[in-house]
Amino acid sequence: MIRIAIADDHQALVDGVKLILDNVEDIEVVATANNGKDLVDLIPLKKPDVVLTDIKMPLMDGYEVAEKVKKSWPKIKVIAFSMFDDENSIEKMKLAGAKAYLLKNSPLTTIKNAIYEVHQGGEFFSEAVLKPVQRENKKMNFIQLTKTERKILELIAQGKSTKEIAEIRGSAESTIDKHRKNMMRKLNLNGKGELVKYAYNVRYEL
Repeated sequence: MIRIAIADDHQALVDGVKLILDNVEDIEVVATANNGKDLVDLIPLKKPDVVLTDIKMPLMDGYEVAEKVKKSWPKIKVIAFSMFDDENSIEKMKLAGAKAYLLKNSPLTTIKNAIYEVHQGGEFFSEAVLKPVQRENKKMNFIQLTKTERKILELIAQGKSTKEIAEIRGSAESTIDKHRKNMMRKLNLNGKGELVKYAYNVRYEL
């Protein structure tokens, strides 16, 4: 049986998650709290295996909870349960000791998978969480490109060949090839195929 403690400052959400997990055969919710301090006080009494904690809470937030658990009860696993999917929140929780990060609209299957995974010593960062991080990384990489490289990237996204881009830009094909190589280096891409895919995706996602 996996023992779970839940902390969130919205009681309705706590009740909802508890109701869902109470129907899972090998999971038991042993403690609930509406702030981080109360949760931490309950840990030595209820001895949970996994802590499911919100980030923004009164008295003690999720970052502090994760740090406290990591320091005082290192065998207990922490799962961040939040409405925030920004890279900063995710990275801060990971650094604080969280082994998983879930969004509050995650389906039951995702919540269960995260609990099982961290209980067995693994980590769980759902696709819904990683996509915004990947998008942010694309933005950071895109910023490194020069104005000329961005214009060439736009033409690549339009399906233009090196020869066509050279004609449009009034440049030699060797110059366009050099820009392609520079972009692949800056973007950590391998081969023209990956550059074409990146150009198309960045055009519609950023």
